[in-house]
Amino acid sequence: MTNTGTYFSRLRELVSMELREEQEAYRRSLEEKGASLTGVIHEPACRYPIQLGNNAYNPLGQLTLELRYEVDEDEVELDFEPGKPATFFYLTERGANDLQHQCYVEAVGDGAMSVSLPSKAALQSLRDLAERHFLGVQVGVDNTSFRVMQESLAAAEHKEDERFVRLREVLLGNTKPVFRKLPRLSFPWLNPSQNDAIQKVVEGQEVSIIHGPPGTGKTTTLVEAIIETLQRETQVLVCAPSNAAVDWISEQLMRRSVNVLRIGNPLRISDEMLSCSYERRYSSHPDYHELWNIRRALAQGAKGDQAHRLRDRQTELEIKINADLFNEARVVSCTLIGSAYRLMERRRFSTLFIDEAAQALEPACWAAILKADRVVMSGDHQQLPPTVKNIQAARGGLTDTLMQKVVGLHPQCVTLLTVQYRMNQDIMSFSSRWFYHSRLQAAPEAAHRQVSPLDTPLTWIDTSALDYEEKENRYRSRSNSQEARLVIKTLRDYIEMISPQKIESERVDFGIITPYRGQARLIRRLLKMQHYFRRLKRHITVGTVDGFQGQERDVIVISLVRDNAEGNIGFLRDLRRMNVAITRARMKLIIVGNAQTLSRHRFYRALAEHIRQQGEMITIPPEQEQNTQP
Repeated sequence: MTNTGTYFSRLRELVSMELREEQEAYRRSLEEKGASLTGVIHEPACRYPIQLGNNAYNPLGQLTLELRYEVDEDEVELDFEPGKPATFFYLTERGANDLQHQCYVEAVGDGAMSVSLPSKAALQSLRDLAERHFLGVQVGVDNTSFRVMQESLAAAEHKEDERFVRLREVLLGNTKPVFRKLPRLSFPWLNPSQNDAIQKVVEGQEVSIIHGPPGTGKTTTLVEAIIETLQRETQVLVCAPSNAAVDWISEQLMRRSVNVLRIGNPLRISDEMLSCSYERRYSSHPDYHELWNIRRALAQGAKGDQAHRLRDRQTELEIKINADLFNEARVVSCTLIGSAYRLMERRRFSTLFIDEAAQALEPACWAAILKADRVVMSGDHQQLPPTVKNIQAARGGLTDTLMQKVVGLHPQCVTLLTVQYRMNQDIMSFSSRWFYHSRLQAAPEAAHRQVSPLDTPLTWIDTSALDYEEKENRYRSRSNSQEARLVIKTLRDYIEMISPQKIESERVDFGIITPYRGQARLIRRLLKMQHYFRRLKRHITVGTVDGFQGQERDVIVISLVRDNAEGNIGFLRDLRRMNVAITRARMKLIIVGNAQTLSRHRFYRALAEHIRQQGEMITIPPEQEQNTQP
């Protein structure tokens, strides 16, 4: 039996460890920059020097500033993303000076980004400093998220509400979940496992889980489950760990004519969802014009009884508009951390849906669970886990998600979706056997799909006989330049075999995936250097495994990078990462890498054997190495 106090105390300790790791990394980064008084500092999380560009107001009335900087051709992908906090600094002989003007990234482009500033005073201060010093900008620490997680864990431990206590004890494994018996539901457009999942969702009293392996229609099933729940409940809360995931599920609900109210920082909400954002709905309310006039009158100095009456009316209108927006919404959607925003105070929901629950830190989940009577989690714990930077916190269990724990504690709450609609069955079968107990089956329309009937769905181009060399760059990311060139040649040869005309006419798309950001950057550079690919560039995407989760392409080429006699494969040992990579392909999967290095691990040894049996293993002899250049 799990001790509630010990359980939550341990989680709070792990969250504190992760926060200290980020704060220490930030402090250490500034100290390192203080030793560099000249030159350029370009890191994934830093730009120095920057030039201050134009300032303006965005559609939401926020003051924004353009920042310009040089592009480093050797850099890896940026850590700057819309909505992330960022801080300014400048360097002197005494070291780096961290400014207090924290801003938020609004948009990132090639050689420029825009940030939102807290005030005009902050803008003037930055411009004054820019006249005397070179300024830099660095990704900041998101203290708000850590504070919300700590407060939510404390609240979850001590909350005495009877309904919540039962839900908490079920989630901790101290109490068995209960299911009510309802008439059998049937959705003819869904397969049997999807129907089973929805049945379990509506029957579960505390918790149910939709386990959706790649390509099995998890989002489709979740949307139907939400809509079916709305037949029984007035309103539900829908959350996910990231804004992108919240926007995706919200967009699918909107397309089914569900009234969605999107809560969150407008900078981090997609353009498609901005019309449903709280801020946009608020300013579009019929009473907003009167409220705006009252605020203007108060700002212009209304006094005495008039000011008193205006403030009373202002409060009345603010309460009314807020109530109208929430009362009209059938779905309230936000990130897990966003569920703790001031707007969500005292809000209560019968059902909470958590999408991509297998990528959510457990402490963030409790922030949303505090507002619900029961929870439905959807995701796949055999794909990428949440990111944890502190090694000890990861080893202590911070990467173990609540969904993963509940799957182990209460398997009766889980429905595995078993029909996948994405991959050729030869691509699917290895993942199915290794991760899903061979329970997946390919839908008839996907089972035999190929780019060409003369092609095989699986190929491994083995570089074991070649003298390739992996390197670690200054950003501590690995790359393998010879393998990168082979990837480019392999892609070109494949396009030539299919024919560029067919690629364009049938809109065949390609993804090049690698575990390392340094390799991804190198491959992008090589692609840009070749005139051959210019007309096909809209068909080709290059990225890391993390960046490709949730995506799919007709053809996937994987560059494994690692090439050494010792069999060291780094974080390729996280097999969930490879599960994501190999299941992005619809029709063709090409792996490029040293099979001898990788096959020291039994997973890659089994994968290589599977490809030998179901596809083709091509070993390039040394005498042909000169022909591997693009």
